[in-house]
Amino acid sequence: MATVGVLGAGQLGRMLAQAGPAMGVRFRFLDPACAGGERCPCDGLGQIVPGGFDDRAALDRLADGCDVVTLEFENVPVEAIEYLSGRVTVRPAAMALRTAQDRLLEKRAFAACGVATNATAAWDPATQSRNELRAAIEAVGRPAILKTRRMGYDGKGQARIASASEVDVVIGSLPRVPLLVESCVAFRRELSIVGARSSAGESRFYPLVENTHENGILRRTVAPAPGVTPSLQASAERAARSIMDHLAYVGVMALELFEDQDATLLANEIAPRVHNTGHWTIEGAITSQFENHLRAILGRPLGETDPVGHSVMVNLIGERPDAADVLAIPGASYHWYGKAVRPGRKVGHVTVRGETAEQAGERAARVEALLARR
Repeated sequence: MATVGVLGAGQLGRMLAQAGPAMGVRFRFLDPACAGGERCPCDGLGQIVPGGFDDRAALDRLADGCDVVTLEFENVPVEAIEYLSGRVTVRPAAMALRTAQDRLLEKRAFAACGVATNATAAWDPATQSRNELRAAIEAVGRPAILKTRRMGYDGKGQARIASASEVDVVIGSLPRVPLLVESCVAFRRELSIVGARSSAGESRFYPLVENTHENGILRRTVAPAPGVTPSLQASAERAARSIMDHLAYVGVMALELFEDQDATLLANEIAPRVHNTGHWTIEGAITSQFENHLRAILGRPLGETDPVGHSVMVNLIGERPDAADVLAIPGASYHWYGKAVRPGRKVGHVTVRGETAEQAGERAARVEALLARR
C-alpha cells in the first residue's frame, strides 16, 4: 500500500484522501493549523503530524516511510520542500513552487514559454521611488492593478489604480513589499485549464472551464466552458503543457486565463496543486483531478479526462445550506469541508450535473436560489 505525505490538511488534502482508498493509497498530513489541536478537514482520513512547516522534526516524521510527498497549499515555504527532497521524493518539486509563489518569476516563466500575458512591470519600495512606480503604471497603462509579488489569494494583496493621483492612497493600503504592476485586461471571461503531467512527461488536460468570481473569490465554475472552439482548447493545452514541461512539473496544475475580446488567451497565474476550478471533475469527469494527481505523483498511468455530461460547481462561501435541500435537486452532489463557517471562507461546494448545459445551468440556479434565501 502506497503512503502519500501531504503538506497541508485543508479541503484539498481532504479530497485527495477521499480519492486514495480505491487506489490503495493511505495518507499522512502536516499542517501548522493542526499543531494547536484545531480540527482539520483531513481529520479521520489519515495520520495527522502536528507541527509547523519550519519544524524539521515534524518534516522528518511526515517523510518517514512515505513513497512521495506532495502539497495542497502553495504557500508552503520552499525551504521545507528543499529539506524534504533530501529524504523523500517530493512532487511537484521546489522549482515549480518557487515560481508560483513569486508573481514576477511566474511572469518570466510565461515569457520563457512563449505564453502571452498582459503588460507587467515590477516595483520594489525598498529600492525604488514612487515616481518610478508612477512611470511603471504609465508604461503598462491605466487602469492598472498592483499586486504583492508574494502571497495573496482570493483577491487579497492587490489594488486597482485608475489615475495617477491614487498612487499614494493605494500604496498606503498595501504591505510595504515588492509589487507587480499589471495592466487591466478588458477580458470577455475568465477561463482555466487543469492538467496532469507524469514523471515520464505524459500529460492530459481537462476541458477549459468558465469561472465567475465575486469579491476576488471563485463563486462558480461551468464545465466545459460554453462556446470553446477546438482551436481555443488546443491553445490552452499548448500553454499549459509548455509551462509544465518548462518546470519539469509532476502532478496536477491549473492555469488561470483571461479570454479577451478577440478570443485570445492571456495567462494570469498558475496553481501548483489540485485546484478549486477542477472540483467538478469528482462527479463530472471520467477521472477526477484528485485521482490524476495521485496517479501522476506515484508514477502510475494518467486517467482519461473527458467530461461526463455538463457540470456546474458552486462554491459555498461563508454559508451552509441544508444538505437535504441541496440533495433534493437532481444531479446535485454536496461536499462539506468540516470547517467553521465564517464570512468569506470557502466551507464547501456543490456540483450539479446534467445531460445538457441548459439542464446543468438550471439545476445550479436552484442551488444558488437556496443560498440567496439564507
